[in-house]
Amino acid sequence: QVHLVESGGGLVQAGGSLRLSCAASGRANSNYAMAWFRQAPGKEREFVAAISWSGHSTYYTDSVKGRFTISRDNAKNTMYLQMSSLKPEDTAVYSCAAEVVWSDYVPLQEYSHWGQGTQVTVSS
Repeated sequence: QVHLVESGGGLVQAGGSLRLSCAASGRANSNYAMAWFRQAPGKEREFVAAISWSGHSTYYTDSVKGRFTISRDNAKNTMYLQMSSLKPEDTAVYSCAAEVVWSDYVPLQEYSHWGQGTQVTVSS
């Protein structure tokens, strides 16, 4: 089992930046692909970005490409989402997720372990 805790959310003006962190604990023997999802009020949960265990492969939803950067530091058991040029449409609860993998495969939807989320609010 792995326990995930997000941090770094808050209120920011449009055009500003935030860096979200996801700290993982509880499992050191397995490799994990990790991802960020978000859910805005009244909308379905949406995939945002994902990263392979090695960090070699990254994926982004079209709406955040060029603005968000996903990264990870396995020595610190932490994943990050650097968000720049934020828009009001980015307002959502952002959750991190992890999935055990036996290669450098990166799921885009099938994740078993989830954090509770951190609120990101972008004002116009």
